[in-house]
Amino acid sequence: MLPQTRPKGARPSSPIGALAGDTADRLRAGLQRVVHVPDEVVEALTVALVSGGHALIEGIPGTGKTMLSRALARLVDCSFKRIQFTNDLMPSDVVGGSVWRPSQERFDFVPGPLFANLVLADEINRTSSRTLSCLLEAMEEGTVSADGETIPLGAPFTIFATRNPIEFHGTFPIPEAALDRFLVHVELDYPEAHLEKELYQGRGGDGTIDELEPVLSREELLMLISAVPSVHVSAEVAEYAYRVVSATRAHPEIELGVSPRAAVAWTNAGRARALLDGRDYVLPDDLKALAGVVLGHRIATSGGIKGSERIAEVLEGAEVEL
Repeated sequence: MLPQTRPKGARPSSPIGALAGDTADRLRAGLQRVVHVPDEVVEALTVALVSGGHALIEGIPGTGKTMLSRALARLVDCSFKRIQFTNDLMPSDVVGGSVWRPSQERFDFVPGPLFANLVLADEINRTSSRTLSCLLEAMEEGTVSADGETIPLGAPFTIFATRNPIEFHGTFPIPEAALDRFLVHVELDYPEAHLEKELYQGRGGDGTIDELEPVLSREELLMLISAVPSVHVSAEVAEYAYRVVSATRAHPEIELGVSPRAAVAWTNAGRARALLDGRDYVLPDDLKALAGVVLGHRIATSGGIKGSERIAEVLEGAEVEL
């Protein structure tokens, strides 16, 4: 039988464990001052940030996607840039390009907005596949190619991308290769009734973002990112993950199951969640909590059912076998 919860007294007192636990609490408190979103969304975005991954935030216009991204960037003391994606945006507008310096008689590379620690890619599905493709190398390798050279980006480097549903006018579908680069995919729905009414009364909102103070420095974030790979995944937890992954490949309503790369991303996300809980080992609960947001957008389903819902079905079947 696999352990399902954290044993009492298992939270270590190490400095990195204390920093990780405080980080999760402070980020959550800061975000809730600006925009009210479910705890699981905050957790997924925090996991993406601490693991050095990227996050895709989807929802209809006006549900706080951009505000949420800006607030999270504000809470981390790193360089921040925002890219508004449009259908006429060119790759050079994102990556940068060479500019002729007459006084020096040479070309100099001028970095684009992609050269920042945290990049908000706003409405990423409003641009063409040509421009979108320039992000793939950046998201996977942390580098860009320009003028025949490979140029490293900042460290850390995280993209928070927002997306409107593809049925809206002027949007393009995001290719599977680009979707796979996002560690987590979260969806924002309409706020709860009492919270939306508070917005009508002028409580909270965009104006409070400027009042947020950073709760984590760049150096501290790099410390957390470097600590994630050292979090232990036992053979039993790995077996549980493989059982779930294999079930997606055999499911009759899943046309394309979880790939090995997606499974590795899932376990790495579990490591980050464990670290944020102050632990140096992964529990099945870590994987369960993140399965929908990490694996849902990486599978192809039939019958019009969302990937996250199919993943939930698979998890229930795996529970029976425990």
